[in-house]
Amino acid sequence: MSARLRSAVLTCIIFTGTALTAASVAGGSTGQQLGYVFPSSVLKASAAPGSTWTPEPAKYSIGKVLDQPVTMTDGTVLRADVYYPTDSSGKQAAGTFPVVMTQTPYGKGLLGATPGSLGDQTGVQAYLVTRGYIDVVVDVRGTGDSGGEFDLFEPKQQTDGVTLVNWAAKRPGSNGKVGLYGASYLGIDQLLTAGAMPKNSPLKAIFPVVPGNDLYQDTLAMGGLIDYEFSAFYLALTAGLNVAGPVIEGLENLSVLPANLPVLIEHLKDLNDYDAKILVNVLSGGDQAFDEAYWQARNPVNVLSKVVANNIPAYMVGGEYDLFQRGEPLNFSGLQNAWAGRPVTAPMLPNQPLTGRYQLIDGPFNHLTGSTASVDQLQLEWFDTWLKGVNTGMDRTPTPLHYYDLGTGQWTEHGQYPFPGATPTRFYLNNARSSSSSLSLLNHTLTTTKPTKAASDLLLWTLLSNPCGRPTDQWSAGALSTVSGYVLPNAPCINNDLLGSLGIDRATYTTAPLKTAKTIAGPITASIYATSTTSETEFVAQVEDVAPDGTSTPLSEGALIGSQRALTSAQTWLTSDGQILKPGHAYTRAAAVPVTPGKVTRYDIEIFPTYATIKAGHSIRVTISTGDVPHLGPTLPQLLKLLGGAYNVQMSPTAPSAIEMELLPAS
Repeated sequence: MSARLRSAVLTCIIFTGTALTAASVAGGSTGQQLGYVFPSSVLKASAAPGSTWTPEPAKYSIGKVLDQPVTMTDGTVLRADVYYPTDSSGKQAAGTFPVVMTQTPYGKGLLGATPGSLGDQTGVQAYLVTRGYIDVVVDVRGTGDSGGEFDLFEPKQQTDGVTLVNWAAKRPGSNGKVGLYGASYLGIDQLLTAGAMPKNSPLKAIFPVVPGNDLYQDTLAMGGLIDYEFSAFYLALTAGLNVAGPVIEGLENLSVLPANLPVLIEHLKDLNDYDAKILVNVLSGGDQAFDEAYWQARNPVNVLSKVVANNIPAYMVGGEYDLFQRGEPLNFSGLQNAWAGRPVTAPMLPNQPLTGRYQLIDGPFNHLTGSTASVDQLQLEWFDTWLKGVNTGMDRTPTPLHYYDLGTGQWTEHGQYPFPGATPTRFYLNNARSSSSSLSLLNHTLTTTKPTKAASDLLLWTLLSNPCGRPTDQWSAGALSTVSGYVLPNAPCINNDLLGSLGIDRATYTTAPLKTAKTIAGPITASIYATSTTSETEFVAQVEDVAPDGTSTPLSEGALIGSQRALTSAQTWLTSDGQILKPGHAYTRAAAVPVTPGKVTRYDIEIFPTYATIKAGHSIRVTISTGDVPHLGPTLPQLLKLLGGAYNVQMSPTAPSAIEMELLPAS
């Protein structure tokens, strides 16, 4: 099948689920972010000071062997494409080379078939192969040409990863050392595979791009509320690709077409056995709607200590508007903690020893733009370090945490997370009228002074909210900004939340203009005291940067279903003065406690971390609302308890609703 026909078929498939991937396949652009190239300052900071490593030029051409069968421990046959360096005669180049490998659920002959753009993070690492690497691209079980049943990150895939690494290490021309690469699902698979490997294995390094940490909180739910937007998109995407994959790949490689027909039947069966069943289970409030055994068996956070124990270095790429905005810095702190002998889920200490073996570069990306960021040079340097033994200095950087400042557009360098030197700051909700520009019916103030008298704001629970906002774009993985990029340089409703402040379900609280610039750095908590008329509540909190002209730029968001308000000490981080910086909630059925109607109740809402300088003359705003459609929604049992809800947000000396954050002096 021609590349043009394949692209056309693939575009039709993905448009049934979302415009996002169709736009990326067609070559759409959001301006400066698709294909983002990291500045030289960040590349230098990833290595030890004075490092003189430079990327070598391309030396080889590329040969390939498609659809190689690999038998798993349970007899299931997966299929792999192998790309290898060739010399000027077209033969496999002499000598031995390291192997890089990725495991994709999106079809190695579909999204992985196009070098560049998404192709470089879903398969076909042309940049690496031409510089002396063998590249192996494998269809995850139940996808593409591979047999078996698909189930999101099921434990069998971890066992598969071990088998595949050992198989790849023994390919003709291999030097026995393997690295893993890839974005999103492929990045998460890297962490899970690295955690499953035995010590002293052929796996020597990984390079996860936009990987998750806690799949329940990072993908399925936010604050115990179901992420309907991303879940619907993802089920439609995987279902379409899994059905189309065996057909399209079989037409491209006719020798495997007969074997792909029974594979297609298996994939069609998955539409009922996986897609339909998980949808019904979650909507009905079944076991998969909670952070219990299903998700715990798949969570990267649970294997981070094993990754370190297995001596496997990891360089991660994250995004401040990514689906995994919360999880990526937690992967960094967890790996650094494991290396230092500390609990994985604890905050790092200000003077904690650091290692360059575990790094994170966190940029101004949503999921799509993070997946398409140009990491060729970073990957080459990382794999040269660990697979070729080149003295690049990447293992000795004193600043393994590289964070983009959303307020200044500059990159910053750090060691620990949360950020040392930040001042814990508590802003209280106050019902005094704000002079800031806001369409909110409850346009009130945010102050550092605790309330001296009792007041409250009435918010009604509704199923409606502003659908054109930053959360909608973020949890569609960048669909709104991708589509709007064809018409406008920016999407107004994404970058200015003025309309999003209007409604009977929300209130805005805004500080006076800052006299000096301050940088919001790291996790944020909104601690809301409220009464309710119902036995269940839903709260959403969004932090924004308000410019003097009234433009309100959304920075981050968090949410909480009221019955899951109980805190867990192991996941709760405190500031130096004892306030909650990052609340931890169990999100299990056992942890659920009904809300008592009429009783003042405290809700600690985890707002995802950010790094943003608020300039002098700008203000900080928090919007408290009772919904975020289409991003979030309740399960059916939750919905029945939420109907008719009216909440009184308390602002009093004994119930001081507030937002807690840490501020750094602006650089």
